[in-house]
Amino acid sequence: MWHPEPTVRHSIPEARWPTADEAARALLFRPVRVGALTLESRTWVPAMVPWRATADGFVTRENLEWYGRFAAGRPGAIVVEATGIRDIPSGPLLRIGHDRFIPGLKELVETVRRESGGHTRLLIQIIDFLSVKRRPDKSKYFERFLAVTDRHRRALSELSEGECWLAREEREVRAFLKGAPDDVIERVLDERELESLRFGYRERVTDVHLPHVRNLPKVLPALFADAARRAREAGFDGVELHYAHAYTMASFLSRRNDRRDGYGGSREGRVRLPLEVYAAVRARVGGDYTVGVRFLGDEVIGGGSRIEDAVYYGVEFARTGLDFLSVSKGGKFEDAKQPKVGQAVYPYTGRSGYECMPTVLSDGRGPFGRNLPLAREIKRAVNAAGLKTPVVATGGVGTFELAEEILRRGDADIVGAARQSLADPDWFLKVKLGRGDEVRRCTYTNYCEALDQMHKQVTCKLWDRVALGEQGIALSNDGRRRLLPPRWEKGGEKGKGGKGEEE
Repeated sequence: MWHPEPTVRHSIPEARWPTADEAARALLFRPVRVGALTLESRTWVPAMVPWRATADGFVTRENLEWYGRFAAGRPGAIVVEATGIRDIPSGPLLRIGHDRFIPGLKELVETVRRESGGHTRLLIQIIDFLSVKRRPDKSKYFERFLAVTDRHRRALSELSEGECWLAREEREVRAFLKGAPDDVIERVLDERELESLRFGYRERVTDVHLPHVRNLPKVLPALFADAARRAREAGFDGVELHYAHAYTMASFLSRRNDRRDGYGGSREGRVRLPLEVYAAVRARVGGDYTVGVRFLGDEVIGGGSRIEDAVYYGVEFARTGLDFLSVSKGGKFEDAKQPKVGQAVYPYTGRSGYECMPTVLSDGRGPFGRNLPLAREIKRAVNAAGLKTPVVATGGVGTFELAEEILRRGDADIVGAARQSLADPDWFLKVKLGRGDEVRRCTYTNYCEALDQMHKQVTCKLWDRVALGEQGIALSNDGRRRLLPPRWEKGGEKGKGGKGEEE
């Protein structure tokens, strides 16, 4: 992953944990209205992809245990991982693109309700993404993937200062390029072809020469609406529309979207499809169902959207009726590091990826609360427009003091914590009970993110090698890591939601 230069190594901040009485008076543990829902507290576990579904997108026992473990800590809300809206192969990611996925998703909902004692609300994040191919071997690229045209022959003729290449057969062009040095290849291939060779082929929403990309505005509203209908049928309390990071809907919102069909160019054009998707979803699930959005406060790439764009989008989303605004940052393909041959480009390896999930190897500002100013600006603009849509702030939140400060300053209405919740799913409950000194604290080294990059089952280094001999625990595919943290022992009983607690 990219890191700032010069790099400063930060320590996780010291924390003062509240007593149970102090926690009871805290804003963090007060209820909040989110569309049709009331959350018992303003604590939120954002979507994280754990790589635990089947290869064809079905819920597994490992999925149930994963979300059940977070539910035992009783956050106000959990958002289930990015779940694909199309009925297409997408690896061990959850899918919601067909009714056959509903039974497994229904079981997931029931698991969270049981493990939280009914205290945690459950939403599901629904996503669309375009095709991304693995980086090819150089020989294979020139043998199979490059579409040889007269443009390549002309470029080769210019390099050789003769016209001999103009009449060469395609196989000769391929054979030559396969063994050509980089400086020649750079002069023969165009920008997209070079990217396909060095990073793998990747579709963009601006590839309107491709019929399926050109027709996205016609297709996506119904796909999202159908997915939301399935989410409601499965029993989820709401859906989060994934308009963030490197994926389809975020790409429509990007300043780099220069489509000329009314769905790009100006801010009004770029936000058009996201609003149409929301309208289709709302029409399908009704006004009594919570529908929110996760979007970027800053893309952190050259030519990308910035906070002023996000402020505009936030106000439009709130004005049109979305029930919450969850703010993220970065995580784009455009500045990602080159993958190894045979691997796909990963959108969290460049600067934009770092800003999405900053680590303790940082600049002078450090990683803690680094992205919170984006949520603050969006909330101020939404409120100034006379709207009260709740804003979810995330990014390096690992202490009660920081979470409470965010709420008391009015920078957000809800506080999300992904990596800290992964390190200790019980941390919100421990703080509420006045036992914050027992919190297992995230060290923000992104061990978890490195596993995600390799498409390995995500765990945390703070607990995945603990008590590996414990009877009945689930282990990773390689048998070297436990897939869930140990249960929290409190008062002689295991810290399982609903047991030994006030109901």
